[in-house]
Amino acid sequence: MNEKLLHYIWQYQLYDQSSLYTTDQDDLIIYARGEYNTNQGPDFLNARIKSGNTLWVGNIELHVKSSDWIKHKHSDDVKYQNVILHVVWIHDQEINEDFPTIELQHRVPKLLLKRYESLLQQPKFIPCENMIHSASSMAIEKWIDHMLIERLELKSVFIQSLLKENHYHWDEVAWWLLFKNFGMKVNGEAFLQIAKSIPYIIFLRHRKSLFQLEALLLGQSGLLNSVLNDDYAVRIQKEYLFLKKKYSLIQPKVSLDVLRMRPANFPDIRLAHLAALLNKTHISVSLILQMNTHGDIKNLLECELSSYWHDHYQLDIPGKRKSKKSGVGLLQHTIINTIVPVMYSYGYINKEVSHQKKAIEWLENMKPEKNKISSGFEKLNIALLSAFDTQAMIHLKNEYCNKMRCLECGWGNAILSKTQ
Repeated sequence: MNEKLLHYIWQYQLYDQSSLYTTDQDDLIIYARGEYNTNQGPDFLNARIKSGNTLWVGNIELHVKSSDWIKHKHSDDVKYQNVILHVVWIHDQEINEDFPTIELQHRVPKLLLKRYESLLQQPKFIPCENMIHSASSMAIEKWIDHMLIERLELKSVFIQSLLKENHYHWDEVAWWLLFKNFGMKVNGEAFLQIAKSIPYIIFLRHRKSLFQLEALLLGQSGLLNSVLNDDYAVRIQKEYLFLKKKYSLIQPKVSLDVLRMRPANFPDIRLAHLAALLNKTHISVSLILQMNTHGDIKNLLECELSSYWHDHYQLDIPGKRKSKKSGVGLLQHTIINTIVPVMYSYGYINKEVSHQKKAIEWLENMKPEKNKISSGFEKLNIALLSAFDTQAMIHLKNEYCNKMRCLECGWGNAILSKTQ
């Protein structure tokens, strides 16, 4: 037993509530269990109970052992002066306080404890994989919906932090987010710093020149700092040095990773792809909000890289010749992780629900993503029919399953609360 599970049991009243009595053998009635407190102080606030002939109104504190009250020095803490009930798993010591104590260890179904213990066993793709289908299909679908909204709102919080950083310049934030997502998980933060190191006005000034955009991006990334050999690499290096001096640019201290990476995801060609996209389209929030379908934005994002990259994946290192265009996977990744969050966040922050609904509808109409997480859930016979579902499952896996937050999860709750 741990306090987290004990809190869960009390919050959802998952114990035998018949003929309650205190450790002093007084009758006990729980009129209101209290409101779960996530801040400092007692665990549940504004509770109402009756012990013996006395009606109590106040707060409730929970511990695995009664002696933990003394161990945590609550008697000397003013925040605990209005405690009216001490809920413990094991009553191991009298603490000589005015309020009553109730012991729960003999009132909680052993099946619940067994299920919780099973959830904590490792290794598994998700803790509840052996029990997930004991939850109703309604509970599963409802939690998927909740996870998608929570993921989009979490992204909105991140976007709002970027807006505060650049004084609410929405178009620049859209570019920053585009850069971050082009860097993927490995180089995303580095790409974001590269974007931030080039003032937005400079991007706009040189947007019509693909050569100058490549020079700016490759230069600020540090990829032009070494001695280069082929003619194009040398020319672009010279162009960057000119632009760097002209605008007094400061290179961010970033480290770009290429280990265990497919050539199409090398930072060099990803930055070149960004340059081609910025050269073709001035991505603005107003433009994003005008799009009616994800197909419209897909056509807008499609572009072809400059001829140099047809036989290069890295600067100054020739490779197999192949025309480099925006692949289906990259377009889907960009829409899901840049365009949709920007649209949803704009609606979320400005309280324009229509944009939030449109963002969700786009995800519902897009094909499901193919990755390790989606494959893992499909093996458990969880139907993932759209990007709505895969985005929800990515959030569930990363934010709940990997962190063992089973007691806060709708699926875990449905499994643990079953009586059979």
